Amino acid sequence: MSAPVSTVAVVGAGPAGTRAAEVLVRAGLRPVVLDEAPDNGGRIFQRPPPGFTRPYEALYGSVAPQARALHAAFDGLRGRVDYRPSTLAWHLRPGTLHTLSDGQAGQVDFAQAILCTGAMDRVVPLPGWTRPGVTTLGGAQIALKTQGCAIGRRVAFLGTGPLLWLVAMQYAKAGATVAAVLDTTPLATKARQAPALLAGGRAFLTGLRMMAWPRLHGVKVVEGATPLEITGTDGVDGLRYRGGGREHVLACDAVAMGWGLKPETQLADLAGVPFDFDLVQRLHLPRRNDAGRTPVVGIYLAGDGARIGGAELAELQGARAAWSVVEDRGLPLDLPEIARLDRAIAAQAGFRRALDLAFPYPHALAAEMPDATTLCRCEAVTAGELRAAAAPHDLNRAKALTRLGMGRCQGRVCGPPGAEVLAAALGCEVSEVGRLRGQWPVKPVPLSMAAE
Repeated sequence: MSAPVSTVAVVGAGPAGTRAAEVLVRAGLRPVVLDEAPDNGGRIFQRPPPGFTRPYEALYGSVAPQARALHAAFDGLRGRVDYRPSTLAWHLRPGTLHTLSDGQAGQVDFAQAILCTGAMDRVVPLPGWTRPGVTTLGGAQIALKTQGCAIGRRVAFLGTGPLLWLVAMQYAKAGATVAAVLDTTPLATKARQAPALLAGGRAFLTGLRMMAWPRLHGVKVVEGATPLEITGTDGVDGLRYRGGGREHVLACDAVAMGWGLKPETQLADLAGVPFDFDLVQRLHLPRRNDAGRTPVVGIYLAGDGARIGGAELAELQGARAAWSVVEDRGLPLDLPEIARLDRAIAAQAGFRRALDLAFPYPHALAAEMPDATTLCRCEAVTAGELRAAAAPHDLNRAKALTRLGMGRCQGRVCGPPGAEVLAAALGCEVSEVGRLRGQWPVKPVPLSMAAE
């Protein structure tokens, strides 16, 4: 009889995964750490390639000390963890993660898995969004961090949330021309949350500085903007929007767009973790408690892969979930440290909820997109085609009728706005139409592997 599996797997080497691995090593364990990127840090603290010479302050701005500390912490773990970079976890079955690394299939059998899968940009499709020159905010940021290049000569930044203002500021500081920052959230909506946001302390002040920076440096800023169309022929030549009661056309050759972030929940879904609808984020989110445990024994969640909370909260949650693993394995605990983590996590709850309310997802903009708008770019499904198939009160049935969400992204991009379109067409709440169920492979893999 073979020995029972005792491995702890950590999926993701960003802020949550790094701190989770740190606690596990401290407890005497040697976790397997899988990360899709070639090096640790996650998207927010993504490390540049070798030979890249820009200093931390230029790459990460005000959070450079946090980035430096996180990188140093992970560097101290190398050799004490089974680190597997450039490795995609593309399927999860009970006790097993299926992986792809350098074109080779593999698997990790585990007793416990901490899923620190991070987040991706959340978009609202609008006419012209599939033109060359349009990227997500995260994509624009990756170009700047990893290659030191901008996505265009004159870039418009469109969306809402802290990332919008951060990336616009980073581009301007790097010497790129920022055509404008167009925030779909009115100033009054943000102002209503100011008392609750004050609880964020340093994070709140950092946010205020980010939002003030473009104005102080002569960048055009429009709040409460309604985007209408990204124009152009072979690429982008402008952005048409409504603001101040009038229609405007902004000249630009690239657009970076994003409306906050959404958790990467596919592996949690495949693990059988139940989901609950969050009315503020207007998303179905995997269920877990403040200690990172899910209702599925052996599966733990931390960081933005469970609920958007930012890098600082992700670090706290990663460490806390790891202590839950340590406790569930019957190993000695650092109770004062656990109590500190619990206090710190609880202290951020009000601030994070206020941030969600201050920069809401513009669900009406998604629900009312013109019929001709490409909603699912992978399968070329328009909003009108989804509305025409709106008889079923279920997004998965609509998927079967239209192929919405059957492409490379598995509905990660089109699923949330598609739910808004379907709910509006049916005259029901978005929570009633459900969510696209997770499917493997969570990201594209060679057909030969998927058939195994």
